[in-house]
Amino acid sequence: MSDPGNTTANAVGADRSLGQLVASATAEMSALVHDEIALAKAQLRQDAKKAGVGGAAFTAAGAVLIFSLPMLSFALAYFIRMWSGGWDLAYCFLLSFAANVIVAGLLALIGVIFVKKAKKGKGPQKTVASAKETAAVLGNAKPHPRRVELTKGSGSTVSDRVSDKVSA
Repeated sequence: MSDPGNTTANAVGADRSLGQLVASATAEMSALVHDEIALAKAQLRQDAKKAGVGGAAFTAAGAVLIFSLPMLSFALAYFIRMWSGGWDLAYCFLLSFAANVIVAGLLALIGVIFVKKAKKGKGPQKTVASAKETAAVLGNAKPHPRRVELTKGSGSTVSDRVSDKVSA
């Protein structure tokens, strides 16, 4: 039997009551849940940044298409007419418009690539899988068997008396 004042037994945790063990397990589970939530937030933050970059690229594509069409179309159309040696101005404007659409299409393609990367991130799915794995491990955990040392007035332990009856 251990002495209640025995510091080595207390340090190891052999004399901890059931309430203390439950409180300790509850505190550790709470910390684990808080850590899982923090991980989920961090992964969502990364995915949101990627989606934000994709959205910004889409916005840039729209802005380029809207603001550059009038100015670039005129400049490009007159350049094509001068370079071609006198083509009709309508054809030159049509080629100028096609060049602007190609630039906007490339910017939109960049936006699509970034949005697909954000969808591929699967931050919450990773966290959910990790939480399920943790729950599975904790569900399969078995308590550590300890030898029960109860004494009844005679000074012998219950385990001694059980072993005596089994051998008899």
